[in-house]
Amino acid sequence: MTVQVRKLDKVAILDCSGDVDLYSSPRLREALMTEIKTNGPAVLVNMSGVAYIDSSGIATLVEGLQHSRQTKTHFGLFGLRPNARSVLELARLHKVFTIFDGEVEALEKIGSVKPFDGV
Repeated sequence: MTVQVRKLDKVAILDCSGDVDLYSSPRLREALMTEIKTNGPAVLVNMSGVAYIDSSGIATLVEGLQHSRQTKTHFGLFGLRPNARSVLELARLHKVFTIFDGEVEALEKIGSVKPFDGV
C-alpha cells in the first residue's frame, strides 16, 4: 500500500492505493495523524486505488475521524470502490463518515464548509 499526500489550497488529500490491511494500515495511520495534526483544516482520503480494506484499515479510518473531530478538522472519504463501500456499509460506518463520490464533489463541499460544523 502507498499513501501520497497532495495539498490543494488548504485541503490535504491522501491518495491511497493497494490493500489496507494489518500490515499496511500503520502507514495510513501515520499519514492521517500527521495531516490532521499539522495541516488542517481539512483532510480527504482518496480510496479509489484501494481494492481491499480489512478491520484494521477500518479502525485506522475511525481513529482518523475521531482525531479530526477532536482537532476540528474536516474529514471525508471519496472514491470508494464497491468492496470498500460494502465493508463500511456492513459495519454501518457509512452513516458515520462523510463520503463523497469523487474528488470534485469532496472539494466543493469541504471548501464551502466554514467554520467547522462536523463534516
